Amino acid sequence: MNVLLLGASGRIGQRTATELLDRGHTVTGVSRSGTVEGTDADGFVAVAGDATVASDVAKLAAGHDAVVSTLGPSDDESPEVLLDMIRAVVEGLRRADVERVIWTGGAGGLTVGPETMLVETDDFPEEWDAIARAAIEAYDILSEADDLAWSYLAPAALIEPGERTGKYRTADRELVTDDEGDSYISMEDFAVALVDELENENAVHTYLGTGY
Repeated sequence: MNVLLLGASGRIGQRTATELLDRGHTVTGVSRSGTVEGTDADGFVAVAGDATVASDVAKLAAGHDAVVSTLGPSDDESPEVLLDMIRAVVEGLRRADVERVIWTGGAGGLTVGPETMLVETDDFPEEWDAIARAAIEAYDILSEADDLAWSYLAPAALIEPGERTGKYRTADRELVTDDEGDSYISMEDFAVALVDELENENAVHTYLGTGY
């Protein structure tokens, strides 16, 4: 599969590129600078692009089988940039006539009880509130794109660099927790879940939570 990877220079993006390449896919990795450190395998090319501009996305996506987004705001950007990104990606894919897209979202919109999202709980960190709510708005925009074969994939409450075990669990818009109630996944196994969904298409038009 020929995949356009947006946000390829980020920590999740680099691990997703590695997972895709290890499975024999070809990857065009997009970053603002046009460079992606640590990824120089055959089948990978790095290009520059602005994911907030629909014409840029359309030009980059043309000729690809699917688009994967691991985009997120940089430290000096407002979380609201996620809304500019999702709108540009949706419009860009339509112009490029590419239907398949997987968007890496946030755990804040996953449910932890009847009609209660993680972001609404008392223990949710205040410093993550703005980005969590922007990610939920981005999902709302994507969910209206019925003409695209989209999947919205969210990590566990805690995601960090770790081991690739190849094991994980998923739930339809629910926070995945272990027997102790902890919600965690390594970035490596999140990349596994993402590429599995790309290949299997089991969660099209679904907000999917992941974790152990």
